[in-house]
Amino acid sequence: MRHFLKETDFTAAETAEVFVRAARMKSGRGTESPALARQSWGLLFFKKSTRTRVSFQVGVHELGGQPVMLNADDMQISRGETVADTARVLSRYLHGMVIRCHEHSLLEEFAASGSMPVVNALSDFLHPCQFLTDMFTLAERLAPGRPEAYLDSLRGRKVAFLGDTACNMANSFVLGGAALGLEVALAGPAGYEPGEQVRAQLKKDGLAPTFSFSVDPAAAVKGADMVYTDVWVSMGMEAEKAERLRTMQPYQVNQKLMSLAKPSAWFMHCLPAHPGEEVSADVLQGPRSIVFDQAENRLHVQKAVLAHLASSR
Repeated sequence: MRHFLKETDFTAAETAEVFVRAARMKSGRGTESPALARQSWGLLFFKKSTRTRVSFQVGVHELGGQPVMLNADDMQISRGETVADTARVLSRYLHGMVIRCHEHSLLEEFAASGSMPVVNALSDFLHPCQFLTDMFTLAERLAPGRPEAYLDSLRGRKVAFLGDTACNMANSFVLGGAALGLEVALAGPAGYEPGEQVRAQLKKDGLAPTFSFSVDPAAAVKGADMVYTDVWVSMGMEAEKAERLRTMQPYQVNQKLMSLAKPSAWFMHCLPAHPGEEVSADVLQGPRSIVFDQAENRLHVQKAVLAHLASSR
């Protein structure tokens, strides 16, 4: 039994296989093998969601399975039932779980206590499904029509990540970038650099860091193949909004910064976006933006992840 809680839960060979499978599912949508036939997968959400919720629900259905939507507020876990007991019970009913939560430790406890695959659909530490999707979306442009070359096309590429470089999405680029051989250039205010948790995870996984951190956004973006940002005020940080907007302003991705990246560079954002804050409206809606391709590809890549986990059981 396998889980997908972090980017390094898949080997490079498995990531390459997921990319090939996702490309096949995308081009042949509606004709793919029902990898989850006669299976029921729980989708447990502790946080609000649009893309993650819909893409996983549709994905389980298209793979022949039954998605079981679970709102944490409607379950006994919200009234004190332990994570371990919840995992043990749901393992008697379901074939797998997709969980979007706050504390990453909840995912780890759920996976350790249950007896079914668990997928991280976002935690406060990592967002591995989004990271895989982003790499797939970039590779579509670096090796068009050659899914078998997607992984190799990413090695040595430079990704610039601007803004809150201590967030879960930045952590995923730090960890996943090291696993895939990316150069990850982070730029944000002092005090927002990657924390000890992701550095410890790199060490635990035996990976040498491939990221750099700077307070200079221009230096990070220079020569980048992809420029990335995320919201400055995540869910639960509303009290910090005014301070974050002021502190992060120099790291807005705008046309001036994009001009420092490679002419072929793409802009990405995991959405939802706030035009005028972390990204200017002309970049978000411009010809170098591929944010809606990213959003679509969540469906295809996550279907490939689910199918891979199901085949590993």
